[in-house]
Amino acid sequence: MASFNDIYYEGGHGARLYARDYGGDGPPVLCMHGLTRNSRDFEDMAAALAPRWRLIVPDQRGRGLSEYAADPAHYDTLLYVQDMWLLLAHLGVQRFGVIGTSMGGIMGMIMAATVPDRVWGLIMNDIGAVIDAAGIERIKGYVGAPAPASNWTEAAARAKAINGVAHPDYGDDDWLAMARRLFREGPDGIALAYDPAIGAAMATAEVAPAEMWPLFEATRATPKLVIRGALSDLLSAETVTKMQARDPEMEVLEVPGVGHTPTLAEPAVVEAIEAFLKRHMSQTPKTTAHLAGMSDGRGAAN
Repeated sequence: MASFNDIYYEGGHGARLYARDYGGDGPPVLCMHGLTRNSRDFEDMAAALAPRWRLIVPDQRGRGLSEYAADPAHYDTLLYVQDMWLLLAHLGVQRFGVIGTSMGGIMGMIMAATVPDRVWGLIMNDIGAVIDAAGIERIKGYVGAPAPASNWTEAAARAKAINGVAHPDYGDDDWLAMARRLFREGPDGIALAYDPAIGAAMATAEVAPAEMWPLFEATRATPKLVIRGALSDLLSAETVTKMQARDPEMEVLEVPGVGHTPTLAEPAVVEAIEAFLKRHMSQTPKTTAHLAGMSDGRGAAN
């Protein structure tokens, strides 16, 4: 596993938040995980890409080592985006690339749409302008931490129950490795590494609109690579085709035999990510225009 520095910083509403900074002299790339995941999702990708790139990998509030929200209403995508601007300010990062998985990809679109001159490239992992209802319903069916597992074998079985549809070729060792990223040991046993209140927040409010075409079209100034799992129930091939029609310069990679989401450690994916980042890291922005009210550079949740 690649080495990293532990970063703690103050997010919105005074929350104490955590991120991994893989350091190195390469250009910075902000890597953002999905709804119930954490920074450990990017460990294998980081092993392949660091230290050529400075990977900055946060735990969003309520996940991993970041503080749980005092108010469940703070589990809000726009607030997460504000946290990211605060993290980047804390680290002194101005221009950066983005790799976002699922919810993290939505956050990346928001950041690129609102402050396009700071985001030099956006990689979206199994997320796009339309979120399929089938995938949302599946996610709603498991979000919210169950009772702690009694051992790691049980935790691996739970990881498989949640994610088996996305990784049909995984074996026992793969599920155990995933469990050690999804769960953590505590005084009450082995529990999922996120606040159960995230499930309640999702039940009462949208994580994102089902259709986000205006947001997607506002990212036209930003080079994009969309990675889709061929078995995905959240991002359809039809949606990707429509996205390419609206942004012909957008690059696409489909990962066979994988659903929502690819791990980003698949060899073909690592190769595509690095090639994309190399092509665009020195590119000057197509526009420096900010949306109204966003000229302070902090993003969409101020």
